[in-house]
Amino acid sequence: MPSLAPDADPHHDPHHLSGRHNGGMPSSPHHPAPAPKNLSGADAEDLALYREKFRCRLPESLDELHGPTQGVVELPLHMAWSGMTSYDLGKPRQRMGLYRTVLHEGLREDLPRYLNQDLLLQLWPVLRTLVGRTVRTVWEDAFAQLASRTQAAA
Repeated sequence: MPSLAPDADPHHDPHHLSGRHNGGMPSSPHHPAPAPKNLSGADAEDLALYREKFRCRLPESLDELHGPTQGVVELPLHMAWSGMTSYDLGKPRQRMGLYRTVLHEGLREDLPRYLNQDLLLQLWPVLRTLVGRTVRTVWEDAFAQLASRTQAAA
């Protein structure tokens, strides 16, 4: 069995990609992060596919994210397949867990429904440390607002 790429999230195997198609690439240019230098050709290709899986789910703009900011959110099983399905946005840990789950498991059409732009920007400095490197890199490469929140928090 091939080894996992160094930036792979321990809960997400880059060698196992869903057969689902999640929409085309946004029209804005997205530049892939450089692959780690010590990967074999097959592992580098798997990592590129893993990154693309998240890139093709991105909204055109963070302005599209109009999800709830309060109350209890129920996630469908295609996102919450391995744990909690109900999240109280009034509880900081549950709010962070919801955003982590949606960023990792949500399809393109899920992101505007479950994520809120203002809340994402507010949570990002901590949330970015809770998501896998691939998810973090894809979102920060696509949205300067997130990358700048990271630098401002440092």
